[in-house]
Amino acid sequence: MQASLKTRSISSDNIGEREFPFRLENFEQIKSRIYQLAGISLGSHKKDLVYNRLVRRIRALDLDSFDEYLAYLGDSKGEVGHFVNALTTNLTSFFREEHHFDFMSQQYIPELEAAGQRKLRIWSSACSVGEEPYSMAISLLESGIELDKWDVKIFATDIDTNVLATAKKGVYGINRVDDLSKMRVRSAFLRGKGVNSDKVMVKKDLRQMIDFKYCNLIKDWTITEPLDIIFCRNVMIYFDKKTQVELLDRMTDLLKPGGILCIGHSESPTRSMKDYKLLGRTMYQKL
Repeated sequence: MQASLKTRSISSDNIGEREFPFRLENFEQIKSRIYQLAGISLGSHKKDLVYNRLVRRIRALDLDSFDEYLAYLGDSKGEVGHFVNALTTNLTSFFREEHHFDFMSQQYIPELEAAGQRKLRIWSSACSVGEEPYSMAISLLESGIELDKWDVKIFATDIDTNVLATAKKGVYGINRVDDLSKMRVRSAFLRGKGVNSDKVMVKKDLRQMIDFKYCNLIKDWTITEPLDIIFCRNVMIYFDKKTQVELLDRMTDLLKPGGILCIGHSESPTRSMKDYKLLGRTMYQKL
């Protein structure tokens, strides 16, 4: 089948003139399905984003309409992953919101070491292409602790299987490290050669600290052991208040007393934070 590129007539419930008809009913079905699958709450202002993301799947599958696509989605378990991946936003960078990493390396980890702790468990709950958990690993390196004397594990999870595949490789375009100091780049990355001269790879000892896994935050979690630090940054903005409260409750249960919860700068917790002390700038310490 070949989708017609002619401009179609627009009925009262169509959303703009598009290559494929996109009715409000289609949008509502998509909203309902992504909420059911991933807890993501789509506002009405996301119509254009939804169309632009999913029209690529319609073309790839050689379908003629959103109606056909939604029927296909209902019949094909294999399409569910593509659907969720398409509607997941992955905006990230190395050392994004750097004060979280500075606090880890300059204050929190040295305090744990001074108290005699030698086991550390950290969770990057929406790791995207891996720049957040690799920044955690680099911060541990920079904290001055002797990592060979510590039991360290960074859990890095995401619902998007495509970004996880990229994260596991630890290979990035060299422009991704433009904002890092030369010393940090030398200590943490290997420069590619020849045809790969425009790429860098995270060093093996840092990659080995991280366990990348798929995780849907509204479903069961594979992480069960108590955690010292949780990064849940720029995640809750995609959930409704009910889901946000449930997510924070579960993370609070998993966090050790004295553990640190870091959230995004554009987020504010919707649940009571009576279990926490505010450390400032989107960092909370469990009492």
